[in-house]
Formats: sequence, structure tokens, C-alpha cells
Amino acid sequence: MDTIRLAKVLKALSHPKRLELFFKIAEKSETGFETDCECECFVTDIMNSLKIGAPTISHHIKELENAGLIITDRKGKYLTAKVREETLAEVNKIFDQLCKK
Repeated sequence: MDTIRLAKVLKALSHPKRLELFFKIAEKSETGFETDCECECFVTDIMNSLKIGAPTISHHIKELENAGLIITDRKGKYLTAKVREETLAEVNKIFDQLCKK
């Protein structure tokens, strides 16, 4: 991962509500690992818990997706989201290398 892409990821996570949204999506993904299913998070479920309106959540979802942090998919009229594990692994690798120096 180059520095431009890393900056984009970190910028996407720099907004408090966006970071909270990302954590909610990640939490749902962790639940999927425990139940051995391909778990996706319905965005409408998160909207209620974060008390964010549809236009704002749509903007935040788009920012997270553009940074490569999440993957979204349409299930009928609902939007689902899940964490893009590859991006997290790349970011973790960078921070691990920094900590070892």
C-alpha cells in the first residue's frame, strides 16, 4: 500500500461518525466469523443505532467504500456492507512494521 492510498484510508476514518459506522460494520462482520456465515450488515439497521439520517449515512458509506474499507451490495431495496479484510490487513502490516523499528 502506497502512502497516497494509506492517507485516503486514514482520512476516511478521521470523521468520528464515519469511524463509528465502520466499527458497527466491523462488529457485524466479527459476529459472522463466530456463526460461520458470510455476514453483511444492513445499513438501515445501523442508521437507527447511530441516529444519522439517510443522506448523511449514504455519504459516509460512500467515503468508506471509496477508501477501500468496505464493500457494499444491494439486496433488493436494501444496502448491505461488509469490511474489506484485504485493506485492513495492508494497514495492519504497515503499522506492524512501524512498531518494529
